[in-house]
Amino acid sequence: MGTVTIGVSIAVPEPHGSQLQQLRAGFGDAAAHGIPTHVTLLPPTEVEEGALPAIEAHLTEVAAAGRAFPMRLSGTGTFRPLSPVVFVQVAEGAEACTWLQKQVRDASGPVARELQFPYHPHVTVAHGIDEEAMDRAYEELADYEAHWPCTGFALYEQGADGVWRKLREYAFGGAATVPPQGSSAAVEQGTTAH
Repeated sequence: MGTVTIGVSIAVPEPHGSQLQQLRAGFGDAAAHGIPTHVTLLPPTEVEEGALPAIEAHLTEVAAAGRAFPMRLSGTGTFRPLSPVVFVQVAEGAEACTWLQKQVRDASGPVARELQFPYHPHVTVAHGIDEEAMDRAYEELADYEAHWPCTGFALYEQGADGVWRKLREYAFGGAATVPPQGSSAAVEQGTTAH
């Protein structure tokens, strides 16, 4: 078995997710169409393929301990000059995201890892593009607003083509095992876990 690159994140729901993805592409970020719009809980991490069942079990436990919370995006921020990123800020829900990412990366868990930078929940809208386009992203989204109830998170895998694909969703407050994505049980669980 080889290694796979995984990530854990909270998806930005529709219509906001597609809207921000289109804007990101419009700013000239070539990676935009391969990255679903999200708030990162575990950044891209290389793991042994054989470790996936243990990671999925761990994420099931993290989700079971979680509770739905309000997420609100508002305005822009940047990590420049430290990192070439412009983002939409998480104005509400940041504390819950911070707690979740700590649980996901727990030192006793299967994906324990240190972060390159201190954790700061955000939604990237421009990364590694020219400064003028970064400035445009920062200015054009300065008044951006979106909000929704966050009811869970998902595990993603990066394909050889660079595209991130959802492997599994995890609803908060769920049972020890999360039904496969798309089953009616998963839908019911997602709507009753408040």
